[in-house]
Amino acid sequence: MDRAAPGALKPHPRLTRRSSFALDASILVALLAASSAPTPLYAIYQDQWGFSSLTLTVIFSAYSMAMLLALLMTGSLSDHLGRRPVLVGALAVEASAMALIAAADGVGQLLLARVLQGLATGLATSAVGAALLELEHPRRAGSAALTNSVAPMAGMAIGVLGSTFLVQCAPAPGPTVHLALLGVFVLQSLALLFTSETARRRPGALRSLRPTVRVPASARKAMLIAAPGVVAVWSLGGFTSSLGPGLARLIDPDVPQAIGGLLFFTLTTSAVLAVWAVRRLPATTPLLLGAGAVLPGVGLILLSVQVNSLTALFAGTALAGVGFGAVSQGALRTVLPRVATADRASTLAAYYVLSYLAMSLPTVLAGLLTVHYGLLTTTLVFGATVAAAGTTALAVVLRGGRMQTRRSQATALPQPGTAGTTTASVRLASLTCPTPSRATCPSRTGQGDFDGSPSAPARLRCPTTARP
Repeated sequence: MDRAAPGALKPHPRLTRRSSFALDASILVALLAASSAPTPLYAIYQDQWGFSSLTLTVIFSAYSMAMLLALLMTGSLSDHLGRRPVLVGALAVEASAMALIAAADGVGQLLLARVLQGLATGLATSAVGAALLELEHPRRAGSAALTNSVAPMAGMAIGVLGSTFLVQCAPAPGPTVHLALLGVFVLQSLALLFTSETARRRPGALRSLRPTVRVPASARKAMLIAAPGVVAVWSLGGFTSSLGPGLARLIDPDVPQAIGGLLFFTLTTSAVLAVWAVRRLPATTPLLLGAGAVLPGVGLILLSVQVNSLTALFAGTALAGVGFGAVSQGALRTVLPRVATADRASTLAAYYVLSYLAMSLPTVLAGLLTVHYGLLTTTLVFGATVAAAGTTALAVVLRGGRMQTRRSQATALPQPGTAGTTTASVRLASLTCPTPSRATCPSRTGQGDFDGSPSAPARLRCPTTARP
């Protein structure tokens, strides 16, 4: 038996498949927790630095736009370099953003930190999502898609809840929460060194950096069906996270500063519960349920500003969260099973490009409308637009389902001229030909299988058993 030479380096122990899956899921949770952590802090920053609602929406959207740029340029980078090096680099950039935002003393530093954070999250999101698909246990089919749906929303809920708690309890909540996240990202980077690579490296890394959105032909129809619902729920999520605190103060000027965090926590928590509740339903059912939940959710939000009711605002936000979770779960389960391994990262990148465009662009527009027409008018216009998008989503999913049913029925119908022959022929053949194999039945030798074709009745009787 060969023995290692004295002083030889021993290979690093590797994490098991299950542990690597858990680590990647935790990275997705931490990244999205960091993205939502500033939500309860925006009111504090706004009071300290005196910036407007438009500046607030620009700061919020800077993260989303930077993430979009990263997804467009690096969405398929891990398909070429591997998942692990891309994730380690992304976490290093994320840790730098946490250090910068913890030390921020003005809008400029906060804006730069959010841009770096968006770039890091965009770089990591498609890579970690693809790694989860590759680490999925064969006996737990669907666990990767479920994790890709639950982890971001759970992360956003954890981030906003932890930040809200620190706003109430810590003397310096901003630096505290971001320094804690900095420590998490450093530990995760070190843990990645003990994981095995799940993707085979292939050339073309530099060429893949050209901004592009690519969805394989096999998944394009599914993506188009899911798109209206994705646009509706993500735009509503962006509005709630950026302008929700102002909406709550419009209803009740005496609400505490933590109200914005609680509102976003309600949205994300109900989204997580919805994802878990619909996980075993057929993939298109969550799309229908989610789009349907958006409509009464928007209705309650609009009602809340008319009757000055925080209860209606929170109830509408909870219903919107149900739509958010259900649509996200349904979209991923509809699209991802149709994608080959080599296209997973780029397809996830395309999905997140659509999602964050829907979150950021309407939010910036809402900020502009707020400056010129006020938050009340903006809420009414925005709510009506989202309701229209939700209605469109319902119509598209229902139409897609009807088309699929028609195709299935057309496939099941017998060909012209063969109606009623296939089943009867099979039964007669089993009665009159005790040796149905081609080798022993001369009438079937060389004539093909018994498939219900127009010539099948001529082969019902087997000469070896035919009566005189």
